[in-house]
Amino acid sequence: MENILTHVGMIFWESLNFQNFSYFMQINHMKLISFYIKIYFLCIFYMLLVSGCAEKQAEAITRENLFTLQIGRLEDQIAFYNQDGDRGVGSNGLCMSEGIFYISDPEGQKVTRFNSYGDILTMIYNDETNPQPLTLKPKQDGESVTRWAFTYPFQKPGRIAIDTRKHIYVEDNIPDERHSFDPESKALLDSVALHFDADGRFLEYLGQEGVGGSPFPRIEGLYTSMNDDLAVVCRLSTGWNIYWFDTDGVLLYLIKIKNGSVPIPSDRKDVVFASLDSIVAAPDARKLYIKVDYYRDTFDDSTNTRTGSESDSSVIWVMRVEDGIYEKNIETPLYESVYTENNHKVTIKIPYTLLGITADEQVFLYFPEENGYALLILDTRESSGVQHQGNIRVDMDELQFNAFNLSREGILSAMLISDWEVKLAWWRTDKFFGDE
Repeated sequence: MENILTHVGMIFWESLNFQNFSYFMQINHMKLISFYIKIYFLCIFYMLLVSGCAEKQAEAITRENLFTLQIGRLEDQIAFYNQDGDRGVGSNGLCMSEGIFYISDPEGQKVTRFNSYGDILTMIYNDETNPQPLTLKPKQDGESVTRWAFTYPFQKPGRIAIDTRKHIYVEDNIPDERHSFDPESKALLDSVALHFDADGRFLEYLGQEGVGGSPFPRIEGLYTSMNDDLAVVCRLSTGWNIYWFDTDGVLLYLIKIKNGSVPIPSDRKDVVFASLDSIVAAPDARKLYIKVDYYRDTFDDSTNTRTGSESDSSVIWVMRVEDGIYEKNIETPLYESVYTENNHKVTIKIPYTLLGITADEQVFLYFPEENGYALLILDTRESSGVQHQGNIRVDMDELQFNAFNLSREGILSAMLISDWEVKLAWWRTDKFFGDE
């Protein structure tokens, strides 16, 4: 086992690109410890896949394959690779709303909109790096057209969010010469949130102070919420900042969560250390769902010396944005895998990853498995507490890159990229629950 863990750990470390490495060099000691713990658990997960010793299989959620796109630079393609043929460092963004798929393409420097049959409807693109579209025409005011294109000088469009007006918000980098450094938070300020109307016309960009404001630090999430508010979740070396805007781009709330103020359950304060894993904004309330993983030290029984760390628990804290008060917390189960070593069964417990929140307060979490992902769905309404477990199929050849999106109604969509094509699929969890 030790040889496997060492080998996989070396592969994982060598696979980190420069962008990830430079980011992790900025984080504090506690975050660095947490990062290495997660690498360790990923190595264990790899070993479990090889051994194939998971004890039980949850019910499969039916996957519906919708359409396929080719990799390339035409309007109905996704670039994915840069012009040198290498995988770019940007992350493609995906959002599905009312059956329409919005895809950001950082290498192609464009945002496209498709229906569920794969027909391209709209494109916003950088005309300096993209060919003139063949099937889309510029839209003039008052003109009645069904498919059109607008230009915008994107740099690296990433995360994307859609509100009920069908307005589009896109994370984008700013040119290198406009980057700045905040010595107080020790953060590189290099991102903005671009705002487009339902047709794709550029309206404004949002920064930390609102419309036209200074750039954000590293953006980890972009969410639309009640009243078409926009929440921008940023991660810094010193903690997390959440910027909450109204529809006019006015900053309503700024929530700062320092690394040292991450909540810990009162009965575990002296035995665990906390790692804030992710923050998601509720789609229909001014609330934040904050997932914190807790770890504890392990010791050798015979010598009482510290041997490492292991997962203790995972909790989702629900914070009211208006006053910063935690109104409740939800203890989430840990993912369990069982393997055999020296004729003994060993159980490994690892935290799930938070995927998203639905309008009816269902929390979706996932963890990678051999043939896809295990899915855990928690009903966080006080009167319920029901759990659903299932799994979604993702083939090995579709793991070059994948992006998931959870709609407010609970439809899980995915963009799955192989070496040669891009597949769009979804899983109807409402049917899985039997709420047809």
